[in-house]
Amino acid sequence: MRLSSLLVPLAFATAAPLVGIRAQTVDATVNRAVAAWERVKAVSGSFEQTVTNSLTGTSATSRGDYIQERPNRLAIRFAAPMTDAIIADGQVVWIYLPSSNPGQVFKRPATDRSALPIDPTGQFLESPRTKYDITGAGTRTVDGRASHGLVLVPKSGVTAPFTKATVWVSDDDALVREFEFAESNGVTRKIRITKIQLNPPVNRSSFAFAVPKGVKVVDQTKP
Repeated sequence: MRLSSLLVPLAFATAAPLVGIRAQTVDATVNRAVAAWERVKAVSGSFEQTVTNSLTGTSATSRGDYIQERPNRLAIRFAAPMTDAIIADGQVVWIYLPSSNPGQVFKRPATDRSALPIDPTGQFLESPRTKYDITGAGTRTVDGRASHGLVLVPKSGVTAPFTKATVWVSDDDALVREFEFAESNGVTRKIRITKIQLNPPVNRSSFAFAVPKGVKVVDQTKP
């Protein structure tokens, strides 16, 4: 199961050439983004996600809020009418997706990073040159911000939850404000960060998950 109704992961704004965007090499964009993310210990905000299935020709948009405490705590909760949630409490990952898997919640080990990144943005920025072939995607505006794009394709032998990702890095603060990735099953996810707060106070209760009454726990933490 993929990072389904994210976040994770993680639809971002209209594309248009922007007069005045300064030329910036791919290496410079990568370096700025990596350095900016290294300074982030926690982050919270809101997102919009558009999921497109090329096999069925369908598309759906959802919204929600997230809070993350690096390296291994993450809470993604979708807005009504959805009740989907993806919660990583530092020990296990709870994947509750009643919109697509009603009546059950999956409990996975926190080490299951390949199928479900605990750090949706960090998956692109942690040692990116060793994991991906990186090329430029040009420039565009993302929510009014001049941005440079990066195309990431996993190198041979690297396990990743996507076959190709396009990441848009804001010129002003070097943060990833939008990303889109294609999965091997024909699904494309586009995530736009609509609100972001860096290094906010974090309450550990944000990463607690209570199994809803009548929901079956599918425990995948054991062999």
